[in-house]
Amino acid sequence: MADQNVPPRRPRDDRGWAATPHTTPVGYGDPTPYGYDAPLPDPGGYPIAADPRTSSPYAGHPRGPRWVGPEGLGRTAPARTGGRGLPDLDDDDEPRGGVGRRRAIAVLGGTAAVVAGGAALAMSPQVRGLFEDDVVGDATGTTVTDGTAARPSGQQPSTVRTYTEQNESYMGSRAGAALKKNAPAGGRTFPGPAAAAAATRVTVKTVLAKDPVLHLARRATFGPTPALVAEIRRMGIDPWIRQQLEPDTIAPSPAELKLADLPTLKLSVQQLRDQRDQLNERGAQPERELVDATVARQIWSKRQLFEVMVDFWNDFLHVAAEFDGGEVYRTSFDRDVVRAHALGSYPEMLIAANKHPALLLYLNQNDSRADAVNENLARENLELYSVGVDGGYTEKDVRQAALLQTGRGVEDGKYVFRADRHYVGKVKILGFSHANNSKDPEKADAAIDSYITYIALHPSTARYVAQSLATRFVSDTPPKSLVDRLAKTYTVNKGRIKPLLMALFSSSEFWAAVGQKVRRPMEYLVGTYRALGVSPEASPKHDNGDNRRTPFARGLRQISDKLRELGQFPMGQPTPDGYPDVYVAWTSAGAMVNGWNEAGELVAGYRTQFTYVKPERLVVKPPATAGAYVDALATRLVHQKLTAREKSLILGIAGVAASAKVDATFDGAVTAVARAILASPQHHLR
Repeated sequence: MADQNVPPRRPRDDRGWAATPHTTPVGYGDPTPYGYDAPLPDPGGYPIAADPRTSSPYAGHPRGPRWVGPEGLGRTAPARTGGRGLPDLDDDDEPRGGVGRRRAIAVLGGTAAVVAGGAALAMSPQVRGLFEDDVVGDATGTTVTDGTAARPSGQQPSTVRTYTEQNESYMGSRAGAALKKNAPAGGRTFPGPAAAAAATRVTVKTVLAKDPVLHLARRATFGPTPALVAEIRRMGIDPWIRQQLEPDTIAPSPAELKLADLPTLKLSVQQLRDQRDQLNERGAQPERELVDATVARQIWSKRQLFEVMVDFWNDFLHVAAEFDGGEVYRTSFDRDVVRAHALGSYPEMLIAANKHPALLLYLNQNDSRADAVNENLARENLELYSVGVDGGYTEKDVRQAALLQTGRGVEDGKYVFRADRHYVGKVKILGFSHANNSKDPEKADAAIDSYITYIALHPSTARYVAQSLATRFVSDTPPKSLVDRLAKTYTVNKGRIKPLLMALFSSSEFWAAVGQKVRRPMEYLVGTYRALGVSPEASPKHDNGDNRRTPFARGLRQISDKLRELGQFPMGQPTPDGYPDVYVAWTSAGAMVNGWNEAGELVAGYRTQFTYVKPERLVVKPPATAGAYVDALATRLVHQKLTAREKSLILGIAGVAASAKVDATFDGAVTAVARAILASPQHHLR
């Protein structure tokens, strides 16, 4: 029987997914990553920074390029308050006779993209030209999940797509082609990461400093901090990576200890079921506390590479945090599947996932039986979680896998194998065959595990994981040479993850790819908290008011709410394809402007649930002249000086010359100057 303690499911569409409710997070109204309109440039060539208090700038605009942004198609953007003395970027005032803030910061942020020849891709009219005639792959065909209709059993799923392969389809655009021209073309493996870093010459065009320590800090963490950079330099590249690959040896940070403020994190599935009413009365929402905790770990954990890999697997083996039943099961999935295996073995992770109530309920496996097969889990195991849509399987393989997996389900909050629902009969799937001639739970379960192991170690899976990992760590268009070597490493090591990462960090392609990734909205905001040195302790002036939840818990909820506005939060994609991991998918003026405004809030220290470094104290001994102060502040926040043009724009925002004398507050403009630096490409790139 179905788990009686899980709320009734919403009506399903023809794939079995729950119909999207009106409370869907902003930016997720469309189940595919497509369907959004591009921002319209104003007459001066800069995108219109929509006033979120009125309406979306996209409403009524003819369908154009497929841009992903926080507002969605024709949606009203969420309301937000002003910057309490720090104007929103919509307010294009002229401070002290200088350059308008919105326009100047748009120019800074507009050069954040990575393209060939150093051309800007994000915020100029030329960008629109790159996308005007673009045709991006889209989903076609239909899928039957109830076992009643005929299927094109011999047809390749790549011709009857339920999902496009997101990253490749985005990068198939002309913009993607431009990005590819500036990516490293090939390379080789070295004995270790430090040797690879020392021997690799960076030839790509980028505004980032070609410093291997900074490059490692940007890619293997959620953002460099002065302490982190100093730690890598002190330890050395190889010892630091080795330590990060052993996260249990790294002491928890004070913020991680404060996660005890989130009462549901350590509760078992049974405890969450038993305590549901009490938790509701206290306002505790397990699925949201999981998101909050994940954000906290990304910002403050010293186990940064581990957290990056947790985020990677949460996109690759994706289960949405807020599916029907997520409040009971998603925390356990995070703890017992993703985190338990994030640096372990992918085949073991996939086996564990396929026996976890979260995945079984999310993909409707609990409803599947021999006489009414539901194909959702079988399909995604092949299409998304292993070989990929072009991995060589057919619709017949999906059907055979779905038959084999019948019997697996959830009862009383636990995984169960129901022999009476299991199909008995020989199956053949993508070269795997099994007699499958027993309803004995132990034997039938073992047969399914054998199949899951087979697809997890399939050559197509090796390549799919390698491609995804190289896309995350190296480039939106990773070199084939690297993908080939990583796929071989995956196969030789039977899907173990640490050797795969060591091979990645020991490749010249990794170290040559400086500036070839752009932060997605979540990475931008998390990186901003890290750059500003925000402390998890409450500000002395904080008035908690509602004492049911601590300032730390409430502050984390504010961050995750802001991430919802930006269009990306941990485990937030409602469909099982996870978030796209390429820049072209996130080119949204609305998200950029919203992020910059939030950076201004953080610089000013308005979120009193945390403690902030006062902007005039970010630089310990501020220089006396404006130009030198901008250099020092940029070095503190983005670990390098800005270009002459960017520096000139920022001085224009402050309305002073480089030689002008300023005090520690930059004569009252330090908050605006710091925010402008956080809008620069040096902060957007990773």
